[in-house]
Amino acid sequence: MENFQIEMQIEAQHMQNIFGEHDAYVKKIEDDLDVIITDRNGAVRISGEQRAVNKAAKLVNELVELSRRGNMIQEQNVSYALELSRDDEEDALLEMDSECICHTVSGKPIKPKTMGQKKYIDAIKDKMIVFGLGPAGTGKTYLAMAMAITAFKSHQVERIILTRPAIEAGEKLGFLPGDLQSKVDPYLRPLYDALYQIMGAENFQKNMEKGLIEVAPLAYMRGRTLDNAYIILDEAQNTTPAQMKMFLTRIGFGSKVIVTGDSSQKDLAVGTQSGLDVAEKVLGKIGDIAFIKMTSKDVVRHPLVQKIVKAYEDYESKLSGHHAGTVRKGSAFSGKNRKPFRR
Repeated sequence: MENFQIEMQIEAQHMQNIFGEHDAYVKKIEDDLDVIITDRNGAVRISGEQRAVNKAAKLVNELVELSRRGNMIQEQNVSYALELSRDDEEDALLEMDSECICHTVSGKPIKPKTMGQKKYIDAIKDKMIVFGLGPAGTGKTYLAMAMAITAFKSHQVERIILTRPAIEAGEKLGFLPGDLQSKVDPYLRPLYDALYQIMGAENFQKNMEKGLIEVAPLAYMRGRTLDNAYIILDEAQNTTPAQMKMFLTRIGFGSKVIVTGDSSQKDLAVGTQSGLDVAEKVLGKIGDIAFIKMTSKDVVRHPLVQKIVKAYEDYESKLSGHHAGTVRKGSAFSGKNRKPFRR
């Protein structure tokens, strides 16, 4: 192997951050790019094949810059940086980091962490209605909440409305409000949690009492017109086509809508069509509506979760391909199996 070397000087205060505990991040870079990285009193030496060394050096520089900006480097940052380096897109890491949506009550900045998340944020800024589609852990709901709270605080909208279908509680329009609310509250908990983290419990309660923030099951949207509001429909894969149409036709002037969902996580009764699937087919060509699809690459939870999501994506893809092939082969319309027409 060609023994090409690059030596870099890294400030001591950033060394531990980018090397990781027990040098875990450096070992990950070494294994992935097939290089050797050594540290001698702040002088970091990278050796190996020239192209791999150049990639590793560029990646380390990106991580150092992230650290200088005050970021705590995590395994997800390193894994995604390696993912970008395979496509020669390392520069995107710093570009994403430069966009801060808002801060949590504890002061933590909320930023897009993947290219898919950045496309999602850009679409939300640009379009009136955005569908954020993808597996769990891609930040669909959390980023939508961050954008909604930012718009609310800057007086771009007068209120925030958060809703989701509550089919686990047997949502029916005939329930009395008190009965339904008490049943669906556990299923709205993820929305409350995000609000508390970004807005703070006290601030949230104050705005909720004023009616400026509303967290309610989808059934409550019927018969209303929602003007000057930021509206988020979560878990949209569990809507029926009628519910989705009802929701989308509630939108009034000055409103922004984000619909999030994961078509692989339906809780609908067998044979029931998802309103999210139908919406994608029906609304895909309308100008002010965007459909942003995120994948396992955009999962920002523990790296093991990313691998689990990817494994299921591959399995379901093979399964659907096999099923489609079986249907085509045994179709009543294929020449081989066509039965003679009888009067």
